[in-house]
Formats: sequence, C-alpha cells, structure tokens
Amino acid sequence: MNWKRLITLDPNILVGKPIIKGTRLSVEFIIDLLAQGWSEEEILKNYPGLESKHIQACLGYASDILRSERVYPLTV
Repeated sequence: MNWKRLITLDPNILVGKPIIKGTRLSVEFIIDLLAQGWSEEEILKNYPGLESKHIQACLGYASDILRSERVYPLTV
C-alpha cells in the first residue's frame, strides 16, 4: 500500500498533522479509533466518506514513521 497517495500534510489543516486527503480526519484519529477497539467496519460505517484503503494508508503511514524512528542512549 502506497500511503503517500492517500495521506497528506498541510500546515493549513489541523496544524499540519497528517490527514486523509480530501478530509479533515487525521491519521492519529483513525489509529486512536483502532487502538480503542473499533473495527474497520465500525469506522467505515461512522465515516461514510472513508474506504478500507484509507484505513490501510493510515496504518502504512504509522508503520513507516515507527520504522524510521531512532532512539539514542544518553550518557550520564
């Protein structure tokens, strides 16, 4: 899944948080719904403008961000 076609960052929408193109729904919001136990079916039912590919794009975006995260130890 190429999330880059479906996720965008615009500083004029939700202060630049990544959103699903054409909506004001942030990736964070969709991931939070999934973390709260919402099923894909529940999300699609409550947000009729969304499709399964949008949820997959949110997960792909989150996966790529986490994969690129680096943690460096602090020396004391």
